[in-house]
Amino acid sequence: MKALVHVTLKPDVLDPQGKAIARASASLGYGAVQSVRQGKLFEVELDASDAAQARSQLDDLCAKLLANPVIEDYEIIRVDD
Repeated sequence: MKALVHVTLKPDVLDPQGKAIARASASLGYGAVQSVRQGKLFEVELDASDAAQARSQLDDLCAKLLANPVIEDYEIIRVDD
């Protein structure tokens, strides 16, 4: 099975990279950009018998490896056969 996991900083955590991108956007003439939050997208291929088992494995993987639960949130976006 293949899955997509999106990891982002929690809303109350400062995001210096996002702020730098927002400032650069304005300097390039994209004044409509108000703010940017950066994140990570993981494509994970795993061996699971069904989507529920895959989600369970992904939750464990995210909590232990892909995301830092102190400062990051994660969302399992999609699990496909």
